[in-house]
Amino acid sequence: MRRFASLIETLDATNKTNKKVNALTTYFKEAPKKDALWAVALLSHRRPSRPVTTTLLRAWAAELTGLPKWLFEESYHIVGDLAETIALLVQKKGTSNPPSLSKCIEKIILLKSQTDKKKKEYILSQWISLNRLECFVFNKILTGGFRIGVSQKLMTRALSRAVQVDEMILAHRLMGLWTPQTTSFERLILRPNPEDQISQPYPFLLAHPIKERVFFKKEDTKQWNIEHKWDGMRAQLILRKGNHFLWSRGEELINDKFPELEVLKNLLPEGTVIDGELIPFKNGFIGNFHDLQKRIGRKTVSKKLREDIPIFLMAYDLLELNGQDLRENPLWERQEKLASLFKQVKSLDSPLLLSKVYQFKNWNAVLIEREQANKKRSEGLMIKHKESLYGVGRKKGSWWKWKSDPKTIDAVLTYAMRGHGRRTNLYTDYTFALWHKGELITFAKAYSGLTDTEIKKLDHFVKQNTIDRFGPVRQVTPLLVFEIAFEGIAPSPRHKSGIAVRFPRISRWRHDKKIEEANSLDDLKAMLP
Repeated sequence: MRRFASLIETLDATNKTNKKVNALTTYFKEAPKKDALWAVALLSHRRPSRPVTTTLLRAWAAELTGLPKWLFEESYHIVGDLAETIALLVQKKGTSNPPSLSKCIEKIILLKSQTDKKKKEYILSQWISLNRLECFVFNKILTGGFRIGVSQKLMTRALSRAVQVDEMILAHRLMGLWTPQTTSFERLILRPNPEDQISQPYPFLLAHPIKERVFFKKEDTKQWNIEHKWDGMRAQLILRKGNHFLWSRGEELINDKFPELEVLKNLLPEGTVIDGELIPFKNGFIGNFHDLQKRIGRKTVSKKLREDIPIFLMAYDLLELNGQDLRENPLWERQEKLASLFKQVKSLDSPLLLSKVYQFKNWNAVLIEREQANKKRSEGLMIKHKESLYGVGRKKGSWWKWKSDPKTIDAVLTYAMRGHGRRTNLYTDYTFALWHKGELITFAKAYSGLTDTEIKKLDHFVKQNTIDRFGPVRQVTPLLVFEIAFEGIAPSPRHKSGIAVRFPRISRWRHDKKIEEANSLDDLKAMLP
């Protein structure tokens, strides 16, 4: 535990990539294998489930510190992190022999089935005995969040150096549903059993946002394939050993959410892996993302729901065929094989679509196609180099995304809430409303898009114009107008406005407008496709 806590301190103290990689590499070389495996799990978001609520942790911490509950809560809001607040406030005896990382986590996992009394006894004993840094890490494991600026790609790079296994191979081994409780460092990383990897997806290749002016000046359109960027859910379909596995980009196995894709294991060759986008598709028309969310959010998928919102896989890349890894093949070759594969199932009743690949003579023609995105129910365009290999993560130079210009609307600020972390003393999370029959109706929340100077000015406004309080939330006098940008829009009975917008953010502060000039809910509804 002490070694891992020291690692976290080192990682948190620097923004230099090489220093982080070196620290991780040293840790993986020196730590006991059980601890190293848990470190890999924690840094790749495979944390044990939370054994106790934060409400109880806050109550126990207030009791142990002897602080009134209100004072502890105020301290928590100022610090902005519960794990750090407890580590700072609890008076510790310290110990020269803390438990190992693996033993500590094993004990935390066992807490799940214990009574609240037993949980309290153990947690308080750790708070008192661990030093401040160890206590902080212990609390982070309890509450389930490490935000230390270490991506899974960076962690994999360090692990690759430590164990002398190729980074791309290692990235694949770390995919899937493994936990340190179901495998070992040896079996997962050093000498994996091929049978264990039947269900494993490949690491996803991600695209970078394009900088049009620079890119279009130096690149020849003939070297690039153009596709629409489909507004769905990224997924890999894996067909191996008579089974099918559907994985989200977040490494969640989602077979049960989309059972209609199971039929593909009988229609496509053994050893096939397809990269694509899950989209609602009914009567020849692509649905919207809100329809897809209805499927994602259900624990069970009824026959009626499948009929109302059928889901197809829009395929755009072929990563494996007949058990052969194709990721080192150029894109044009992978897409040719995918098109040939699609012909085999096109005439069948198959939940598979093929993303159309375009080729243009100049970038002006590409721009014209981008303007068709809304009509074709896409978010914009993907620009992929014909010779690109299928790498790991976000690699610059091969795949680019050119999203459509966002939709915008002018709305009125009505509520504000305190931020987190370094902005915990500022009101940085905002709620916006639109006019409807003479009243302001909430339609979206946003917290990004303002400069630090604007945030400070707005924070001052919130504190000076509060008309009601609800915990950390303040209702403010409606006086300010902001332009809100968003990517998509769909009807939603769950929202008071009846409309859901995707990725809302503040695009600018409209100092030139009075609230009477803000848009109406009818203006927003007019943007529905």
